[in-house]
Amino acid sequence: MTKKSASTALATLATDPWTQLKKFTRARIALGRVGSSLPTQEVLEFGLAHAMARDAVHLALDVAALEAAIEAQGLASIRVHSRAPDRSSYLLRPDWGRSLDEASLVTLEEIAAANSHKQDVIDLLIVVGDGLSALAVTRQVPPMLLAICKEKPAAWKLGPVVIASEARVAIADEIGQALGARMVVMLIGERPGLSSPDSLGVYLTYAPTKACNDADRNCISNVRPEGLDYATAAKKLLWLAKEAFRLKVSGVKLKDESDIRELGQHATADNAQLK
Repeated sequence: MTKKSASTALATLATDPWTQLKKFTRARIALGRVGSSLPTQEVLEFGLAHAMARDAVHLALDVAALEAAIEAQGLASIRVHSRAPDRSSYLLRPDWGRSLDEASLVTLEEIAAANSHKQDVIDLLIVVGDGLSALAVTRQVPPMLLAICKEKPAAWKLGPVVIASEARVAIADEIGQALGARMVVMLIGERPGLSSPDSLGVYLTYAPTKACNDADRNCISNVRPEGLDYATAAKKLLWLAKEAFRLKVSGVKLKDESDIRELGQHATADNAQLK
């Protein structure tokens, strides 16, 4: 073997076949090795990502700042709280995060009673919950609200945005029931991953009641600039919402076929141009 061919062979052996895939994902692939260990840079980046994920779980939501951002869009807001009195209790008792505390429930019932003489029924109620990442709520909720308001039909009545602290997903159904909403959408911070400490989840429930369970909700996950962008997430959400109103169901009985329908529309348009 010549010196040139030997160098080429060594270069080929040193090339990680996964390296080219790194540009398509932030997942930890093709990290390389130094002897029997990972490169120091990768170890340090893993430690930083783990610390950011832990911080996201424990970080408190700045409710006042979120209220200001919501009101800047011309939307009203209401504060409520789950049965979990603090973050430690919230993490140790997930069931407490799924229901309202007594004071919040009374507040919502009073609001519903005060509006009972009006004929306007809330078509779409948006609930914002801190969940397991207040960072996600702070970063993603304002632009997501803008995208939802842009996509929603003008005839639909929005209720006030309800900001729920120490909240789990299911609390939105109790809130929707208390305010008599036809449909509720929960925007909530998802459990942080090692490459996504600020991912927002979107959950939709038709005819929400406290008796609803996970099978009654549709989920759109990983809403953030590096994941599912706001415009696409809002289009998916509003497609599901319209179908939920048409079929009077949500959850496992409602399948997200928005991409299939869009492909079909494009195919029909292309065929029409060919004729």
